[in-house]
Amino acid sequence: MKGLEILAPAGSMECIYSAVRTGADAVYLGAKKFSARSSAHNFDNEQLREAVRYCHINGVSVHLACNTLVRDDEIKNAERLAQYACDIGVDALIMQDLGLISLVRKCAPDIPIHGSTQLSVHTRAGVENLYKLGLTRVVLSRELSKKEIEEIARDCPVELEVFVHGALCMSVSGQCYFSAMLGSRSGNRGACAQPCRLPFSSEGGSGCALSLKDLSIIERLRELESMGIASAKIEGRMKRPEYVAAAVSACRQSLDEGEVSPELSEKLKAVFSRSGFTDGYYIGKRGADMFGIRSKENVTAADSKVFAAIHEMYKNEYRHIPVDFILDICEGGSSLTVTDCDKNSFTSKGAIPERAIRLPLDYDRCEKSISKTGGTPYIMRSLVCNIEGGLTLPVSALNAMRTACLDGLSEIRGMPKPVEFCAVNVSEVGTRENIRPKNYRARFTDCDISDNFLDSELIYVPVDTDSKSLNDLMDRGFAVAVEIPRGMFGIENYIYSHLKRVKALGINEVLANNIGAVEMAKKLGMDIHGGFGLNLTNTESIKWAESQGIIDAEVSFELTLEQISRLGGVIPLGIISMGRFPLMLTRNCPAKCSGRSCEMCNENTAHIRDRRGVDFPVYCYGSCSEILNSVPLILSDRKKEIRGVEFEVLRFSVENSVERGENLLLYRQNMTPKDGFTRGSYYRGVE
Repeated sequence: MKGLEILAPAGSMECIYSAVRTGADAVYLGAKKFSARSSAHNFDNEQLREAVRYCHINGVSVHLACNTLVRDDEIKNAERLAQYACDIGVDALIMQDLGLISLVRKCAPDIPIHGSTQLSVHTRAGVENLYKLGLTRVVLSRELSKKEIEEIARDCPVELEVFVHGALCMSVSGQCYFSAMLGSRSGNRGACAQPCRLPFSSEGGSGCALSLKDLSIIERLRELESMGIASAKIEGRMKRPEYVAAAVSACRQSLDEGEVSPELSEKLKAVFSRSGFTDGYYIGKRGADMFGIRSKENVTAADSKVFAAIHEMYKNEYRHIPVDFILDICEGGSSLTVTDCDKNSFTSKGAIPERAIRLPLDYDRCEKSISKTGGTPYIMRSLVCNIEGGLTLPVSALNAMRTACLDGLSEIRGMPKPVEFCAVNVSEVGTRENIRPKNYRARFTDCDISDNFLDSELIYVPVDTDSKSLNDLMDRGFAVAVEIPRGMFGIENYIYSHLKRVKALGINEVLANNIGAVEMAKKLGMDIHGGFGLNLTNTESIKWAESQGIIDAEVSFELTLEQISRLGGVIPLGIISMGRFPLMLTRNCPAKCSGRSCEMCNENTAHIRDRRGVDFPVYCYGSCSEILNSVPLILSDRKKEIRGVEFEVLRFSVENSVERGENLLLYRQNMTPKDGFTRGSYYRGVE
């Protein structure tokens, strides 16, 4: 494997220049559509072609982020974007949507696909699942610790990419529905409005319970390289070129020299930070120190002098591509041939040499002229001169040959190297409209379950529920399945041992909300019910679920009821139709913003409050916390409008036994709730 790659963000062509000229090995960028940073400038087709050409001339790879969830009416256009990327020689696609990944894998088997951090991969099982799907690299969740990264990286079958600098979302990427639920702008579709940066308070906290400092583990690059990590990723496609230049320069210095100078560190902090930086996740110290906001001092730290100094860092090309020259001069003519490290070669014919009157041409004069490669990415490694005695050429002729050679070499290096792409038929849709839900399922966080729920098709309880409680539920007549938590940071083996235990009890059904959970259940031969966390939003993603052996699945609650009714596929589908939507999955509990420990929290009582005084409950499960919506979803009076699914899920989290009973009565009698409820995105949709 090559050394650690420095991967830089680029939201504009100016950011491309700043990244390349400060030593990035690769850049990632987005097109005008299907990018998880839709607010960035991004690139139209011609700009994308030019970006690839410029980067390839400079020996820099280009990764196109096509990393949003797509709907059935969009998937053909997303396929066309992937085809265009293959045509112009993009080096890799970064993707989230499991249906689109499966489709592109069929169309272009040779294009490297990188699993986006939006896939929420934080276990070895998740990496293995994507490897089997044909991905060549996985971008790991930002919340992993050094030890957890090491465990995943050990004998890993694919390349791993780790974020080393930039903004930290409070939520695990791909598991945030906060912006979609509060303002119909979906983070999973690149339109996040960042409501988490607004004031949210926890008891005794500072008012920034959902805002983390920016991540920075740039000083750890050699450590990551020794683990076998392939790529060090800088966040920031919406940031200005000076930010990109400072971050890339710091990474280059850390990797090449083992440390970052105090001067460069100060520039990096000045150009953008939120109350400084944090390495809390990496070192395993989560808590109040990780929270921070963009203060007035942070904003004013980068004055014109700082920006001017950083701009100087990337005003010239980064000379790092070694080239070899051969100069031939004889009575019949002159020529200069250049060859790069990739064996690309170009020859330039020069002027007819003359007989020297005083001093014939020698090696030193040739070297002085030909080695002047400034303004290009090339640096002369060697020069061979074959000069017949007594001949000479003016320096201008040597310079002209050198310029023509390097221009010709750049033309060759910048030529597109297409990847074969054969479009396939997208699955037919619209076959489910006449299907209506026949059954309901209920999801619980404990075993305090009334016999009123005995008519449920299935009940979901936590996978680590004790054996006695599970046996009691089965003895009472419940059809029991266990739920694997969406967040399994550091507890993968713990979860797997519980899966084996419940299977031995005779429970063979699993609710899986993560591709790692799917893989674990597959290994044990269990029946897998796909959860909302898989973000199934189109027919191709449902076909992916079928290929995984998933027997039925909840579709994304960011779809409208109309969009759901038109989904295709074979397996039964369901929707969450009652309960508090989980808006965020967080590894650093927002209640810790106040310095509180888990021991100080009474079970199920934590909450955060927004600037309008609205409370959002916080529930902890697995190795993470879930931030729940302030009001429950209720569709009990809208059943006639639910089409295209076979079952509904009643999701209970912080409700007590009385509230559970009341909600069940609403559901059974198709009653309209009185107040304090939401219809979610099922009618209004999301951007």
